[in-house]
Amino acid sequence: MLLSTVAVMAVEWGKPLGGTYDGVEGRPRPVTPAPAELGPDERATMAVFERATKSVVFIANTAIQRDFWSFDIMEVPQGSGSGFIWNKQGHIVTNFHVIYGADSIKVTLADRSEHQAKVVGVDPDHDIAVLQIQVSESLLEPLAVGTSHDLRVGQKVLAIGNPFGLDHTLTTGVVSALGRTIKSMSNRTIEGVVQTDAAINPGNSGGPLLDSSGRLIGVNTQIVSPSGAYAGIGFAVPVDTVNRIVPELIKHGKLIRPGFGVSLVPDALAQRWGIKGVIVGKVIRGGPADVAGLKGARQTADGRIEIGDVIVAVAGKPVATIDDLMNVMEAHKVGEQVTVEVLRGNKRRSVPVTLQAVN
Repeated sequence: MLLSTVAVMAVEWGKPLGGTYDGVEGRPRPVTPAPAELGPDERATMAVFERATKSVVFIANTAIQRDFWSFDIMEVPQGSGSGFIWNKQGHIVTNFHVIYGADSIKVTLADRSEHQAKVVGVDPDHDIAVLQIQVSESLLEPLAVGTSHDLRVGQKVLAIGNPFGLDHTLTTGVVSALGRTIKSMSNRTIEGVVQTDAAINPGNSGGPLLDSSGRLIGVNTQIVSPSGAYAGIGFAVPVDTVNRIVPELIKHGKLIRPGFGVSLVPDALAQRWGIKGVIVGKVIRGGPADVAGLKGARQTADGRIEIGDVIVAVAGKPVATIDDLMNVMEAHKVGEQVTVEVLRGNKRRSVPVTLQAVN
């Protein structure tokens, strides 16, 4: 009897129970009651997401192409990304690489309405761009802006964006590291970058990185991944940098940088000549460097290059490359006076220089 039961079970296993069977296996499982309340951390995360999604937008980048045979004009998708509402005037912040090469840019708001956007200003060196759309103020919910200088490793963060075109996706994680350095499209270094393990994928670029209270603390920009998808290492341009650059882009369309009024010799030549520091090429007559008495390089009658001043420090911070110099200058403003340390021959001297606006 035991053997026959085992044989029947073996035959019946893995088959439908039949249309007349009325056992418990053929009925819906009973529902387990939910907890009376969600956990406080869950509720806080949900509240941040529900509030912040009103500010996060989807950005579509298209190029205009002419059909070879019919000569019809077509819009060809080039890519997509995320962005967020900056103010009630319709300014949208995103990454420069999201809108790079676009002939047409469309912004989709949280209510799924689509709007044509214009580029107001770009800063490729920091991978930041500002767009603007014309819509009713009632549709615009700017994000609250926080700070990044006081972030701590281990602090909870939330990323909202449109990875792979999936709108309003939330990922969470922590600040994994601070003070990272990454390269922008222009090959300039972006300093003070926030590293996070919140999942960031293609399409998240330009979206906000938020703290646990929903304040903007960074703009999601890059990932490190052998496959091109999420691998646990994402980077965001810190909000302190963004909050400094965006108003400049809105006002001027570009970042107004402070400078000395000089041209600089490429780093490759300085390295070839065995010189540590930034070589002054030409000094603009009447500019701050000229007033301060700096001397540029010149070509002698027999064709040799005679090196003048080599910048080795600015405001007490060592400078070895042009990138170093530009990073130091970002901490200063037009009209500010800084001390520039230069080498001329074997002599080192310090000169005060008043910074001027340069392109």
